[in-house]
Amino acid sequence: MNSQMFRILIAKPGLDGHDRGAKVVARALRDAGFEVIYTGLRQTPEQIAAAAVQEDVDAVGLSILSGAHNRLLPEISRLLREAGAGDIVVFAGGIIPERDIEGLREVGIDAIFLPGTPTQEIVNYLNRRLAA
Repeated sequence: MNSQMFRILIAKPGLDGHDRGAKVVARALRDAGFEVIYTGLRQTPEQIAAAAVQEDVDAVGLSILSGAHNRLLPEISRLLREAGAGDIVVFAGGIIPERDIEGLREVGIDAIFLPGTPTQEIVNYLNRRLAA
């Protein structure tokens, strides 16, 4: 399967007002052939989960810089499961301390990309993960 068959939702949960990284990732995914839906700034977990279900996406990418990752990311994962969309792959990027990564993986965040990750690494991850 190639990336053209995959739909990805990129979202900015919480009050963080910086979306340059999310836009860079969204553009890289689009350029790689993914269908990308970007929800914009300051989305609630409920809005993100509802959009993911409504848009019938294969994956949700969450960009977070605010420090609220341990509250917002697990909530999004929980809401997706409750909506019967637990098969949607959830990945994240941004300012997330190494010590928090394992706990986020345990609650359903499939992968975490820290600042400086090449966009091609994210493209390759999604192609591998979604084709599996």
